[in-house]
Amino acid sequence: MELVTPSIGLVFWTLIAFLFLLLLLRKLAWKPIMGAIHDREQYIDEALNKAELAKKEMARLTAQNEDLMLQARAERDIILKEAKTLKDSILNEAKAQAQAEGSKMLEKAKIEIANQKKAALAEMKSQVSTLSIEIAERVLRGQLQDKAKQQELVAGLLKDVELN
Repeated sequence: MELVTPSIGLVFWTLIAFLFLLLLLRKLAWKPIMGAIHDREQYIDEALNKAELAKKEMARLTAQNEDLMLQARAERDIILKEAKTLKDSILNEAKAQAQAEGSKMLEKAKIEIANQKKAALAEMKSQVSTLSIEIAERVLRGQLQDKAKQQELVAGLLKDVELN
């Protein structure tokens, strides 16, 4: 049983050695270990704070990015609307100009046709009058070759003159 129950001297010296070791560890090891734990705790707190700040900054940047995207979309819509309006006005202007040019060309064509018609009629009248004169001259020459016919013609003309 002696193995199970230690003697008082052994307990005393063991207690003294334990207390001395405890004081020695407290002086030499406890403070550096607690300091390292405290430093580690501070480092973790700082890392958590930095992560929280980064999270807030990311949320702010995301919101700012969304605002910029909305502004860009609005500007794009405005630009597209202006482009469509400009396209429509250019098309309408081109149509109006084409119609005006077409009307001018049509008027010019009508005037040209009228002028050519007048010229053709004048030429035709000229030819008809020339032919009429030639026919009348030939007829008169034929009638005036005979002396009796000449006197009959003069008498007929005089009768017509008296009738008037």
